[in-house]
Amino acid sequence: MQKIPLSALEQRDEFIARHLGSNATETATMCKAIGAASLDALIDQTVPAGIRLAAPLALAEPVPEHEALARLKAIAGKNQLKRSLIGLGYYDTLLPRVILRNVLENPGWYTAYTPYQAEVSQGRLEALLNWQQMVIDLTGLPLANASLLDEATAAAEAMAMARRASKAKSNTFFVDNAAFPQTIDVVKTRAKYLGLDLVFGAAQDADQHDVFGALLQYPDKHGEVRDLSATISALRAKGAIVAVASDLMALVLLKSPGAMGADIALGSAQRFGVPMGFGGPHAAFFATRDEHKRAVPGRIIGVSIDARGNKALRMALQTREQHIRREKANSNLCTSQVLLANMAGMYAVWHGPEGLRTIATRIHRFTSIFAQALKDAGYALKTGTFFDTLDIATADKTAVIHRAALAAGYNLRHVSADVLGVSFDEKTTREDLQALLALFGTNADLAALDETAPTLPDALLRRDAILTHPVFHRYHTEHEMLRYLKRLQNRDLALDHSMISLGSCTMKLNATSEMIPITWPEFGDIHPFVPREQAAGYLEMIEGLSDYLKVVTGFPAICMQPNSGAQGEYTGLVAIRRYHEAQGQAHRDVCLIPKSAHGTNPASAHLCGLEVVVVDCDEMGNIAIDDLKAKAEQYRDRLAALMITYPSTHGVFEEAVSEICAIVHANGGQVYMDGANMNAQVGLTSPATIGADVCHLNLHKTFCVPHGGGGPGMGPIALAAHMAPYAADHAVAPTGPQTRVNAGQGATTAAPFGSASILPISWMYITMMGAKGLKSATEIAILNANYVASGLAADFPILYRGSHDRVAHEAIFDIRPIKAASGITETDIAKRLMDYGFHAPTISFPVAGTIMVEPTESESKAELDRFIAAMRAIRAEIRKVEAGEWSADANPLKGAPHTQADLVGEWNRPYSREEAVFPLPYVAANKFWPSVNRIDDVYGDRHLFCSCAPVEDYEA
Repeated sequence: MQKIPLSALEQRDEFIARHLGSNATETATMCKAIGAASLDALIDQTVPAGIRLAAPLALAEPVPEHEALARLKAIAGKNQLKRSLIGLGYYDTLLPRVILRNVLENPGWYTAYTPYQAEVSQGRLEALLNWQQMVIDLTGLPLANASLLDEATAAAEAMAMARRASKAKSNTFFVDNAAFPQTIDVVKTRAKYLGLDLVFGAAQDADQHDVFGALLQYPDKHGEVRDLSATISALRAKGAIVAVASDLMALVLLKSPGAMGADIALGSAQRFGVPMGFGGPHAAFFATRDEHKRAVPGRIIGVSIDARGNKALRMALQTREQHIRREKANSNLCTSQVLLANMAGMYAVWHGPEGLRTIATRIHRFTSIFAQALKDAGYALKTGTFFDTLDIATADKTAVIHRAALAAGYNLRHVSADVLGVSFDEKTTREDLQALLALFGTNADLAALDETAPTLPDALLRRDAILTHPVFHRYHTEHEMLRYLKRLQNRDLALDHSMISLGSCTMKLNATSEMIPITWPEFGDIHPFVPREQAAGYLEMIEGLSDYLKVVTGFPAICMQPNSGAQGEYTGLVAIRRYHEAQGQAHRDVCLIPKSAHGTNPASAHLCGLEVVVVDCDEMGNIAIDDLKAKAEQYRDRLAALMITYPSTHGVFEEAVSEICAIVHANGGQVYMDGANMNAQVGLTSPATIGADVCHLNLHKTFCVPHGGGGPGMGPIALAAHMAPYAADHAVAPTGPQTRVNAGQGATTAAPFGSASILPISWMYITMMGAKGLKSATEIAILNANYVASGLAADFPILYRGSHDRVAHEAIFDIRPIKAASGITETDIAKRLMDYGFHAPTISFPVAGTIMVEPTESESKAELDRFIAAMRAIRAEIRKVEAGEWSADANPLKGAPHTQADLVGEWNRPYSREEAVFPLPYVAANKFWPSVNRIDDVYGDRHLFCSCAPVEDYEA
């Protein structure tokens, strides 16, 4: 028997091979196929030598999956699980297990991509339509979007929308003093760089000011519930747009913002079954009047029809967004929390209106009993009319009660030296109530109090029915709910079925071991504003991940606050603006953005109050150095930043990148590097090596957080030493010791560490991969892209290549010559790929008339070969059109995608049914059936309908 060293038998690097799609033999075969002597030779041909790292990443060796989980479990165990009754927009909740297992823990839901290809996204789109209907019903407004990032940023979006929609001449926005403090913090940051003035005051006095808009909180941070109708009416009479930040659970019982006349309603859906998770991810809701539909931020799901005239869902009004309108977009596209919106929407489906009413009424009843008991015990309540929150005058007992509560396992809100706050939630029990009353010195009889406890006044109760649609009444048994979730899942193509080769989106493996920790209560049940010692495990994990990212980027500082990639862009630009202000250069307001940069960049620059100046690219796809230099010098007195994506969205490593950074620095600007394409950098180069000053990292791309159908995401920023003092902080829960360099800087998102509960995913990924694995992932990603490019180059011309004829981690194929010769478009190819079992690549971005493919390192050679075979077969079909064998209008590409309905009934097309649905032999073995035929986008926008279908359609 051969003697094998123990070190080899331990297989401590086993996870690397599990993550990478190809083994050493397949890698060698692929290198040979593309004419590279080895993987090292390919990397030398692709990544410029001048920016290569001089040494391996200074990270620990790879750790096996079971050991990494054990380490993280030990860290999580340092968190203290207490019952948090702090409130302020975060409340404990019960996630129905059928939703936990079949949505949150189900790769069929969490590995799907944003539903741009609607024909293979009908399940998720229906779930989002349910969400929109829920929000419409509870807010009393006729139009809702498909979610935003969090309540605070939704309030900031409402302010920006109010400025777009209002005809008032004022430049001032009113903010309720009793709004949540983290919301005020974010609104202040956003208003400053949009050039808007803020005025603060009591909600009932808002109409005394000359403003273009107002933000009112209902119920407010003290728990107070007021009828805002008169104030809203007076503000609207002056031309102001009024936004009401509210609570969906409270709105189950309370008069809706729409009924009070509001223009916008917003808030967090966290308490609809989504764990607190130290601050996120949580879906924010946003609803408005129909007349403002073209000014709404984020995505809207609408109802259209397919080629057969059947109902079909799609994202509506997409021309509002940044891939079309760039800096004129309503918002950044990456402003959604789809997975969390789906969970919250399904929570409403599961409970239905009666179930929600029971939960909301129970919460209110517990609060009422507590309030009455405190009154009977001689306490004065600072809150008059309430739903779930009380401010209690505790005078000189404050500190004693607060300490006793902590010792008993309860976190109360420390409002001031003589006031404590308590917010009740879905998890509150009789035992909790009795324990809390004891802390306040009373052992009142709960049964007796139940008879005398105050209730909400009739004038504040809602009178309209909610959630009347059948979807909220049919799935209240687990059997039916399970089948409904499975039915929707079957309509969506996700990574659990086949490769999703979207360029610039990095749809890669989200390993099960990475996902497991996010459902641990040690991470899920922590309020973001708990005392720091209770979150010791969270802070240790976050610090550990930050240390990893410092090594990867080469920068000394990390800000973990941004909860999306686009929010990371914005936060990075805010840091740059703050830096210039500190240097006495606040007038620097020009941002250079190459045509090859990531699509969200112009919108982020606009949100930060910067003037966008576009820099040309040369015929090779590189930044045109002469144009950059000319514009940098032209605006040298105003130049704030250059936003550059590296490698570029054109799919090439620009060899002049260090010179590009030097030109910007020489003219007084800072370099912001978009980290969308970091999957091609890690272990080979770094933003600091390239010469950048700040960058964001898409954890939902490079570092394995799943896309979740369009969110969640995380976009932490890495900063050079001179930029570190200007990173975002947090007004309620500072992000570090008071001695840190960024203390006191305003926040850009609601929670201090953004969507903290998904950070364990990236921690696990890096821990299990180590320096060796991360570098290998980057190398294989580059190899896979070049393998696909080489395999398809004869059929689809590659638009851009590097100097050695290589692409980076993605390749752009030019469809324009094909369209000119045949009439077949990139959209036709995208739809036809569905018949072959693949989600389409990115189409018409960053160049119109192209498709951009990014296979990532996780895909095997076999899967890449299937994709290449599909694309070659499609090219053969196009040649039949070019040759006149099929007409330009009647061919499988124009007829795609084909559904099961196409297998029956009349068939008068010039190609066979078999050619339509089983175009290659492998397709039949694992057939994915699109649930609708090609969707009519124009019809959907001309007949905008964004709520659940009428009952008769639903029943049909």
